[in-house]
Amino acid sequence: MKKLIGNRLKMARHRAGLNLRDLGKKIGISAQAISKYERGLNVPGSDILLRLSEALGVKAEYFFRTTPIQSFHPVYRKKSCLRLKDERAIIAQIRDWLERYLKIEALYDLDESYRLPEKLRIAREEDLEEAALHLRKNWSLGLGPVENLIETLEMNGIKVGRIDGHRDFESCTFSMDNTRPVIVVKKDVPGDRQRFSLAHELGHLVLELPGSMDTEKAANRFAGAFLVPRDAVLAELGEKRKSLNPFELYLLKHKYGLSMLGWLHRAEDLAVISGATAKRMVERFRRKGWNLKEPGNQIEPEKTERMTRLVFRALEEKIITESKASELLRQPLDAFYRNESKQHGEFPIDIRN
Repeated sequence: MKKLIGNRLKMARHRAGLNLRDLGKKIGISAQAISKYERGLNVPGSDILLRLSEALGVKAEYFFRTTPIQSFHPVYRKKSCLRLKDERAIIAQIRDWLERYLKIEALYDLDESYRLPEKLRIAREEDLEEAALHLRKNWSLGLGPVENLIETLEMNGIKVGRIDGHRDFESCTFSMDNTRPVIVVKKDVPGDRQRFSLAHELGHLVLELPGSMDTEKAANRFAGAFLVPRDAVLAELGEKRKSLNPFELYLLKHKYGLSMLGWLHRAEDLAVISGATAKRMVERFRRKGWNLKEPGNQIEPEKTERMTRLVFRALEEKIITESKASELLRQPLDAFYRNESKQHGEFPIDIRN
């Protein structure tokens, strides 16, 4: 029990981004005392436990929750420059979400098999186009826009989490118990950027690349090809163009969920436009600041709602209580309904009755 409480305390502290001294000041005890709790040398009394719960934003029951996750290994993009404190906060935040997710899934006989195909072997850059088509075919996606990429990934056995903040964080892939994949993306980014990050991380999961190939560039090419396959690009743009109209790219962005700049790169990848034309257009984007924020309405980021649906299914079937539902959602049900009403409009009836 000492070890369980200690591990849970350490994870909650990392999630909150606090060091031992900061947490000690918050609850009025020494950093050494908290260190002993975390190492399982002492057990906090009920009064200290309640103060820890309030300071860390968790319920007291959190410290006694056993974890269904044995190992959890993150692989960050090479360009990431996260501080250790931020990396720990991300890992703890995602672990907490996954624990709650797995707990609600365990109530049902769900098919949670890892349905990704065997690694797709790539010999040359052009093979990335075929790899994207192969995966689309495997998942019965056709050639059209993927309406909700998060739902598509979750339907195929990949958990998707979203986190707040962390300026230097974009996305990363986790391995849960060395078998089940988890992709994590930043919340507060435009939808097209979020979708590209998801498809990029998917590339890291499914591609087997030669040592001579740049893994990040390969994942980018795969991401573009997965979001907009070759035949879709040629159907929308034609086989040869001297230039591309920015408003044309804007409309295609909102149809397929790939950025205007992403469409420009797809056109260059498939030789619809020349390298010189692409370079000229990229420079135009930079002059206008479109490389930082594209013009017009932004695409809303996608949400992952599968876990929430499972919670309310279990609540309606009286498998869990309202208190347990609040714990799984990490907020009181009244607050949850208020927050959802702001996003989806006021419910016409009291949805709880």
